[in-house]
Parts: sequence; C-alpha cells; structure tokens
Amino acid sequence: MIKKIKAWCFYSETIFWSRLQTVLGAAAVALTYVDPTLLEPVLGGQYFPWFLFANGIATEYLRRRRDPEM
Repeated sequence: MIKKIKAWCFYSETIFWSRLQTVLGAAAVALTYVDPTLLEPVLGGQYFPWFLFANGIATEYLRRRRDPEM
C-alpha cells in the first residue's frame, strides 16, 4: 500500500504534502457546510478550510511547474 501511495505522489514529499493539505481542506470545507459549529473552535475562522484547500492546490501546481517530467 505504501508503494502505491508513493507512486501516486510521484515519489515526491512536496506532492504528498500538497495532496494531504488538499484532502484535509476539502474534508474541513465539507464538515463546515454540514455543521458550521463543529469545527469552528478547532479551525478558528470560516476561511481557514478554504485556505488549506487552496494551499494544497497551489503547492502541487508550483512543484509540477518546476519539473517537466511530472
């Protein structure tokens, strides 16, 4: 299973980190839509889940932009 995860992330820690942020951000956004008071004490403001999601997307884009093999 670890080999599949590593292959999915192109053996890059940066890609893994960006995809992890994107998944966590998407989950946080979904949870705040279902019950906004559920994560408010943990996450703080209403924009933090969106920031986490956008940061994951931006990190992966910037990593792929510098490496033509990806």
